[in-house]
Amino acid sequence: IFLEEIMARHYPKILVCLDGSNNAKSAFSHACDLARNYDSTLYLMHVVDKSIGLDFFDRSDYLKLLREHGKKVLEKAQNIARHNGIKSKSILKEGNVSKEILRFAKNEQINLIIVGSKGFGVTLRFLLGSVSNKITNQASCPVLIIK
Repeated sequence: IFLEEIMARHYPKILVCLDGSNNAKSAFSHACDLARNYDSTLYLMHVVDKSIGLDFFDRSDYLKLLREHGKKVLEKAQNIARHNGIKSKSILKEGNVSKEILRFAKNEQINLIIVGSKGFGVTLRFLLGSVSNKITNQASCPVLIIK
């Protein structure tokens, strides 16, 4: 019971980062378990990465597709959370993924960030560094990375 009381006090606000990848789905599953067990509010976040430049595709059409994808990912997660009796809030942001996550976590005083070890940004990891790595190194709260 003591550990549960500590967890409930320390993690009332859990942020889970979603992009539709398998690792993000696993992170969401873990986040749901923690939120349910410790009566936390789950913040579901998707960030539309605006830093990717594309010459072969109309940028506005591309961003529209990314927004639609993000909305679908968040809607599906919100429905699952609601079905399991978990308090949740959906957040759709645009910009640099790690910066938006870190800014939101700081502004909302998030107590725990849960993120997949790899997302759809795998091809950019070599050049930009992984989102999970940046979040882990710069977050002001604990970060749980799920494989």
